[in-house]
Order: sequence, then structure tokens, then C-alpha cells
Amino acid sequence: MERSPRPVTGLSRVARASGLIGLALGLAGCSATARITGLAPADLPLPPGMELAFNHRSDRHYQSPIDGRRRSGDDLEALVLNTIQRAETEILMAVQELSLPKVAEALVSKHRAGIRVQVVLENTYSTPWSQQHPSELNSHQRHRHATLTALADRNNDGVLSSSERRAGDAVAILQRGGVPLIDDTADGSAGSGLMHHKFLVVDGRWLVTGSANFTPSCIHGDAGDPQTLGNVNHLLRIDSLPLAALFDAEFQRMWGDGPGGSADSRFGIGKESGGVEAVMVGPTRVEVLFAPHRRRDLNNGLALLAERLAEAQTSLDMGLFVFSAQGLADQLAELQRRGVRIRLLADPGFASRSFSEVLDLLGVAMPDRFCKLEAGNTPWQQPIEGVGTPKLARGDKLHHKLAVIDAKRVVTGSFNWSPAGVPTLSK
Repeated sequence: MERSPRPVTGLSRVARASGLIGLALGLAGCSATARITGLAPADLPLPPGMELAFNHRSDRHYQSPIDGRRRSGDDLEALVLNTIQRAETEILMAVQELSLPKVAEALVSKHRAGIRVQVVLENTYSTPWSQQHPSELNSHQRHRHATLTALADRNNDGVLSSSERRAGDAVAILQRGGVPLIDDTADGSAGSGLMHHKFLVVDGRWLVTGSANFTPSCIHGDAGDPQTLGNVNHLLRIDSLPLAALFDAEFQRMWGDGPGGSADSRFGIGKESGGVEAVMVGPTRVEVLFAPHRRRDLNNGLALLAERLAEAQTSLDMGLFVFSAQGLADQLAELQRRGVRIRLLADPGFASRSFSEVLDLLGVAMPDRFCKLEAGNTPWQQPIEGVGTPKLARGDKLHHKLAVIDAKRVVTGSFNWSPAGVPTLSK
């Protein structure tokens, strides 16, 4: 049974482990039909004011809006929509990508009801996909375009009508609905390339955040590919005025005076993000750090991670999409020498790359395509067995960025464990 962590700290927010389902199988005789008996145990208790949802879990089910199938997991989109519906005064959304039409429609509806709605996107994803031509896109963008086209093709005839295009393009829905929107070019630059947030603040009270972008492929799976179940993600919803205020302040740094105004928005290292800020959510201390920082800035995210990992006394469990920071791998090696039990579940598509620190833990060195080893690479002399990758559908990724320290503290958020989040130069 997984245990419920107590006071929590992290790059962004708090979480806890989900409970496991227990079932009894009853048989009336050798030829009888099997039937499930008994009830699943209740979820482990969360700290007051906190809710947690995983889109990959065996003890919860929902009907996928992509293909109507019953699938395992929590419906992360439903959590976002439910939070938007609570809004009475203000909705602030900062996400790298928004391509869920129902979420866009909900934002437009609130905007038309007189509620202040403001949205920040990353510039790669701020152009309506229905206005793009596949021949002008790179391979990743073409795949995204094909997936969103399939999502919009509601009658599955392989041809998009004008009404399907209008109803299936989330950014276009926002634009037609008059929802104020900016991206990370609003600071007068070509874009920071670092607008990686995934958060929603409603009425200065409810915060939704975690590892998931607000996209079909991040939550439900790819339209047109029934094998996919979405990237492995989680979202937290936390009812806290002081915590929401921290995210509100981060949003305002990016928003500046909004669309069409002065170039006073701040993105990337231009935000001049400070150090860790802490608030109490009920009895739970929550620490928040907004990235990015220059690498020489001692407040940077990798430095905080190293500091928190060093505090582990007995165990460290990690679920990571990207793990390419050599300094953190070296910190884990020190934990191993101290006898801390280390377990890592890594994204299978990333784990075997030449610059992956997952290889260090396995005692393996892998040259890149130029037959060169990564500078400073340090494979462990005593590899550990507690490293694995999940079996996922082709196209799905393990997208978590989380760690559980000593079964009582959680680090999570949208910050990947990579030097890419800690740039060496200003823009």
C-alpha cells in the first residue's frame, strides 16, 4: 500500500500517492462466471484543501471524449472544466499549449458572462492550427496538426467541414470569442522558448497545476489512434488564497498590460524570478519556485532540486519525463553511498538517449550519433536495480516531473530535470 506523504515541498506544489484498489474474486463453482465482489478501499486522505488526479490509474474510470470508450484513470479535462465553472470574478490561465475545444468554449462562455478571462500561451502554440498548412510545419508540428485534425473530424469522414474547423480549434475559439490572449513574444522578443507553465487560477482562490498541458494527447490520447491513452500526467487542485496569490503574481509578470500594449511583459529569464517562496495550506507547508533562472543564479531549479534530494534519509522515488542533469545524478550517487533506497520510473523514449542520466544509474555509457560520450558522464560503479520504464502505447510518454522523499515530501510541477530549464545566457 502506498503511503500518504505529510508536509510537502516542491518546485511548484504538493501531491500524495494514490491508493491501490483491492478486489476479491468470488466463484460459485468450476463452471460459474467470475464476478467481482467487495469494494475498493477509500482514497488515502489528502491534506485539507487539496485534490489530486492521475489520468493513468486502474481504480478510476471515465468515458473518453475522444472516442467514447471507457478508459482507466481520472478525467483531467473534467477537473479543469469544473474549476472554470466555479469562476465568479476572474480566470487566469498560463499553459504551454491549449488545444481542448471544450476548455476554450468554457473560457469564452465565462468571458461573455462578464468574468475577466486572460490566457498566456507559448508562441509555438498560439496560432490556430486550422490556419496552418502541413507543408509549412516541421515533423512534430505536422503530427500535432494531423492529430488535431482527426479530433475535429467529428463524423470521421476524413474531410473537415468549415463548421468542424471552427468547432475543433481551441485557439481560434478563444480569438473569435474575444478572450484576451498573449504569448511569450509580448515582451518584444521572438519568444523565450521557456514558457512551460501549466496552471490555472480561478477567483484568486483555486489553483490547478501539475505536469499536464491542456491538450488531448497530454490527457486522453491521440484522436485517430485508439491505442494511445494520453501522456502519463497528474493535476492538483488546491484551495488556498495565499498559494493562488503567488501564481497570480507570476501571471502578472508575464501579462504586463496585455494584448496590444507596451512590451512590458516578462518571460524567460526576463521575469527575474526570485527564490523559493513558502505558504501554509492548512497544516501543510508548500514551497514554490518559478523558473527559469540563469545558471549562475543560486536560486535556479536544479540547485533547489539538489538541495531537496540531499535531504533524503531513507528513500527516494522518482517519476521523470526528462532526466539529463549530471549534477542531480551525482547527488543521487551520494544518496546511494549513504544507503538511501532509490527507485526511478523514467519515460521509455528518453531513458536510452546518450545524454540521459538514467544510463548513469544503470552503469551504462552510450555515445551519441557522433560516437562521442557526454562530457562529465559518470556511470555508476554500483548500478541499481530500481530503475525501470513503463510499457506505454506508441506515442504516449511518461510526463511526470515528480519525486517522493522519505515517503513524506513531494516535489512536483512543470520543471523538467534538465539543464535546458537553467539557461546559461540571457536572451
